[in-house]
Amino acid sequence: MTRAFVLVLDSLGVGALPDAADFGDVGAHTLDHISSHMGTGFQIPRLTALGLGHIPGVEKTPRTELPAAATGRCLESSPGKDTSTGHWEMMACGLDSGFPVYEGGFPAELIDEFVKRCDLPGVLCNEAASGTEVIGRLGDEHIASGKPIVYTSADSVFQVAAHEEHYGLERLLDHCRIAREMFDPLGLGRIIARPFVGNSGNFTRTYNRRDFSLLPPHKTSLDKLKDAGVDVVGVGKIEDIFAGLGVTQSIHTEGNRDGMQHTIHVAKELERGFVFVNLVDFDMLFGHRRDVAGYGKALEEFDKDLVALEAELREGDLVILTADHGNDPTHPVGTDHTREYIPVVAWHHGREGAAGVDLGTRSTFADIGATVEDFFGLKAQEGTSFLGELSSKEVQGA
Repeated sequence: MTRAFVLVLDSLGVGALPDAADFGDVGAHTLDHISSHMGTGFQIPRLTALGLGHIPGVEKTPRTELPAAATGRCLESSPGKDTSTGHWEMMACGLDSGFPVYEGGFPAELIDEFVKRCDLPGVLCNEAASGTEVIGRLGDEHIASGKPIVYTSADSVFQVAAHEEHYGLERLLDHCRIAREMFDPLGLGRIIARPFVGNSGNFTRTYNRRDFSLLPPHKTSLDKLKDAGVDVVGVGKIEDIFAGLGVTQSIHTEGNRDGMQHTIHVAKELERGFVFVNLVDFDMLFGHRRDVAGYGKALEEFDKDLVALEAELREGDLVILTADHGNDPTHPVGTDHTREYIPVVAWHHGREGAAGVDLGTRSTFADIGATVEDFFGLKAQEGTSFLGELSSKEVQGA
């Protein structure tokens, strides 16, 4: 039966895009800079064998003589470097204009409305900030005052951090739903609930994070697949990114390792369908925190989990490894995403047709969604499928 897996290694960019200067990201290269930092001890044997180091523009990552998969990279045609823009474009919903951002903080009238509608004593922060830094700095005041911590970043996000016990997780989620209603007319990309736990000096964010996304402006590849009767399984924050649209089953995860375990379980049971996986730790725990060694170790862990996943795959399964943007942990400017190409490593499990194939530089992330649609016999409205470059005609979609 037909099955496709797209695994998004969240933020694993492979080199600055031509317009990176417009975003302050000249010289960014998430993968190569991690590889350089890790040195000769960097152990990603399966990714190496598949050909990760053969992607155009990748120079510091281990190579093999003949990649087992097809390799290439995609250029982001939409303006932006955030999660929603990347995933939406990947699934045939590219944007002509970027989401609004509020790096100087949100206007007083919006904060006042949020405070009134949520019946709050006020908010703290209201500036662009690092999530871990801001709860460390304002966590005690938040608990004492009852005011949630509201902050943003270079992305189009309204983030609300609150203590799960003192503020209440369901209360936080309710207030984020109110914020979503407020910001819908303004086109803000995401409202993000950022719950945390712990005591003074030892606050820690939890995996109860929720993203409340703006609705995609038109149908995505996920919608088309679902409408065609294909099961669409979202693992991680996929359901949140697409506001629940086009997903038939959603699996909440608590980090990369948990996400891969759930994906392995799905691979054991699913008869036919598309499995779309987001592995957020690369971005959330290591890219944003500028933890180069932690990012490298997470890639080594993923390499082992990928081998375990492959043991449950069936002959002919389509597998694509990619990313949604960059987040170079060595980048000297801030702690935000970086405007980069994304990798493409693709193959049919158990078949050799993709070995050594150079997919080159693709003009849009949408080529990934187009390939998945093609695999299930659909005609893509955005992007160009590379399915035919992975195998002979007679085995496509088998």
